[in-house]
Parts: sequence; C-alpha cells; structure tokens
Amino acid sequence: MNEQGSYGQFCPVAMAAEILCTRWTMLVVREMLCGTTRFNDLRRGVPRMSPALLSKRLKELERSGIVPVRPGGRGTPEYHLSEAGEDLRPVVMGFGGWGQRWVESQLSLKNLDPSLLMWDMRRHLDPRPLPEGRCTIQFLYPELPEARRRWWLVVDQGMVDLCNVDPGFEVDLLVTGPLRSMTAVWMGISTVRREVEEGRLSVDGDPRLAGSMQRWLGLSPFAGETRRRP
Repeated sequence: MNEQGSYGQFCPVAMAAEILCTRWTMLVVREMLCGTTRFNDLRRGVPRMSPALLSKRLKELERSGIVPVRPGGRGTPEYHLSEAGEDLRPVVMGFGGWGQRWVESQLSLKNLDPSLLMWDMRRHLDPRPLPEGRCTIQFLYPELPEARRRWWLVVDQGMVDLCNVDPGFEVDLLVTGPLRSMTAVWMGISTVRREVEEGRLSVDGDPRLAGSMQRWLGLSPFAGETRRRP
C-alpha cells in the first residue's frame, strides 16, 4: 500500500499505484525483469537503497503476489517474478522509454553513479565482438574518489564479471575519462567515437577492442529512443 495511505479509489490505476508507486518499488521490479534473483545482486542494482528498505519492499511485493520467494543454493532465498510480475515488463519499459524521450538529458546526467553504471554495463555487455579467451577491460574515472575510481570488466567464455578491486589480470583495454562521458555513451546521448574525438575519453590498448567498443558495450535498453522536448 502507498506509504501515505490508500487512495480510496476503485480505479485500477489507483489500486496499481498503491502497490507499485512506493519509493524504489519500480526500480526493484526493473532489476528483477533484468534477471536478478539474489538479494545482494539486487542491492548492486539499487546501490543507494538501504538493505532494510529493500527487504521491506520485497516482502510487500511477495504479499502482493508479484515476487514469490524460492529456496536457492545453500539455503539462500531467491526472488522470482510471478506471472503478475512478468506482466509488468511493458509497464516498466514504457516508464523507461518515456523518461528517455522526455526527461531532459542534462538533468539525467546529473544523477551519476559509477557502481550502477558499471553493473548495468556488466549485464548488457555483448561478448560476441570480443576476441576469444579472457579479456580484461579497465575503466578509470579520474575525478572520482580513489575507492570508486577504478573498475574492471573481465570477460571469459561469454561470462562477464565486474570487479572494483584489481583482479590481477593483464589489462587488454583501458578506458579513461569522466563518469559523465561514459554515462552519456551508455544512455545513447553520445557515442564512443564522439567522446574520443572531442577529447573526453581515451581508449588505449588492443585496437580490435577499441574499434568495436560501441558494439560490445551493449548500451542501455532505452538508448535507441529518440529524444524529444516537452
């Protein structure tokens, strides 16, 4: 139920809003629609949400029949969407598409978060353009505090791991630049080529990786939306 109390209306919009429009709920559903099922992975997708609030939202979604809880490996619970939860896919995608089309891009780029960006990049990366064998790509955001400045994507046999401590592998490609530039590329507001040509990003290392970066990066599922002005 909405945290301010019931809307007191029989309208289906009001009743759906009482379940879905509490703070963070739509983002939790977004993460689950992306395939996330474990509590700690959900936290990585909503890094500014407290564990206590995430637990509360999951219990609310379970009571609503949207997220049944199932036993996972080693007794760890897993969260899966029910048929009702899967039925929210066009709703969530519609929200995101609207935001990409109508929310002013510079306003969007004020909400920068390296952990969320790198987590999104990790799960949407397309390994097919990459060479065979292990591939390590480092991202360096010089303007950030030391603890959040360096990130690694390690691709091996089609699996992608995200590290925020040095995994100890030789770096095949180093991408250096401001977080704002990399976020703009990810969101489809800019391109790798444009950011490199205008001197904001530098891409050093294997020329095959550098040349195919726009393809293997994957991009946001909303990147293809045409931006419009209200």
